[in-house]
Amino acid sequence: MSDKEPSIKPWGGRFSEATDQFVERFTASVSFDQRLYHHDINGSLAHAAMLEKVGVLTTEEVAEIQRGLEEIRAEILAGTFEWSVSLEDVHMNIEARLTDKIGITGKKLHTGRSRNDQVATDIRLYVRDELVLICTELSRLQLGLINLARREANTIMPGFTHLQTAQPVTFGHHMLAWNEMLERDYSRFQDCGARLNQCPLGAAALAGTTYPIDRHYSAELLGFDRPTENSLDSVSDRDFAIEFAAAASLLMTHMSRFSEELVLWTSAQFKFIELPDRFCTGSSIMPQKKNPDVPELVRGKVGRVNGHLVSLLTLMKSQPLAYNKDNQEDKEPLFDIIDTVKDCLKAYADMVPAITVNSDVTREAAMRGFSTATDLADYLVRKGLPFRDAHEVVGKSVAYGIAENKDLSEMTLDELHTFSTDIDADVFDVLTLEGSVNARDHIGGTAPKQVLAAADRAQNRLTERA
Repeated sequence: MSDKEPSIKPWGGRFSEATDQFVERFTASVSFDQRLYHHDINGSLAHAAMLEKVGVLTTEEVAEIQRGLEEIRAEILAGTFEWSVSLEDVHMNIEARLTDKIGITGKKLHTGRSRNDQVATDIRLYVRDELVLICTELSRLQLGLINLARREANTIMPGFTHLQTAQPVTFGHHMLAWNEMLERDYSRFQDCGARLNQCPLGAAALAGTTYPIDRHYSAELLGFDRPTENSLDSVSDRDFAIEFAAAASLLMTHMSRFSEELVLWTSAQFKFIELPDRFCTGSSIMPQKKNPDVPELVRGKVGRVNGHLVSLLTLMKSQPLAYNKDNQEDKEPLFDIIDTVKDCLKAYADMVPAITVNSDVTREAAMRGFSTATDLADYLVRKGLPFRDAHEVVGKSVAYGIAENKDLSEMTLDELHTFSTDIDADVFDVLTLEGSVNARDHIGGTAPKQVLAAADRAQNRLTERA
């Protein structure tokens, strides 16, 4: 990157002395906003085409501008473009290079617009494109969970509340619970994308422009649904960035919850699953260690994304209308959120399909903790006992089981009769783990056939997106 001072700043007519070199570095954003170059060029191409349509630029001038901008795009892609801190940002760097290439015509491109509506347009275009990539990775992770759910539809594991054994569920059912969280995340991102898809171009600095522009045409060329309504709001609005950050924070919170369970399940205390070696690391001192670094790191990264959300909210909380230099601080947190979310989704989308489930271990774990106690209570209710009385009977039988180190399914009928004479031999059909999960044969239930049906519905939703 060059720090070379140009002879005249594009905005230098008002000033009688050069910008202080420290201030120049302090206020420049080109080191991070240069990633907007592609969208900045596309916005400029649309703006030039609109200016031709309304007669502000000639066909020949627009052809020159188009050629120059595409050459600049090629230079940036090739890594030969020289970015200058003294030119402050991506917009002025590209504009200055365009003027170098095509002369005075390059100076005409900025007619009828400001960097304020330019950057507002660039960021919306950028976030819109990144949302597509994020949603693609999100769908890929969902497909991995759905396929894993199908594969483990019959695998019994303990379901937990308060991290205590509650009732038997299937591993597939648990994976589809994760998928439901991600489905809501996908919906939130889509909703965010619909709201941001309005074009600020033409709002200029804050009050619009006196040129006879056609904002609907600019919006159409850039794939926006419509132009924004109010010029003051257009250049100062960052709600779409905050909304995106909020959706990203909730996604990362969900992924952190997944991570916590994966870390627990890979531990020697659980041994429910194995993660592929390529997603783990070892210890520099303990040769036996296999550390679940990817889930741990994803769990940790939620902090930075949540922090960026707070940064963006704080950034906007006291700003008067319209644009303020504060808004330059929106990009680094926004960019880091996007990079972080994409990386975390890619890691999980690659890792989840390769998870191996230790089904014997999960089944044995479900046998501990009297996980079929609620099934026994429901059985007694069907025999005519009020639920609160049934609850007390089962509580006493569990206390007996703890004292005798026996699961409910291991007790004899005579032992169970000491708690209630309503218990008959058919009780053992509901005290097995298989009987428990299969009894929950309704939509949203744990029965394997319901898990498979839910997986089909989930995959159909994915298919409908394509």
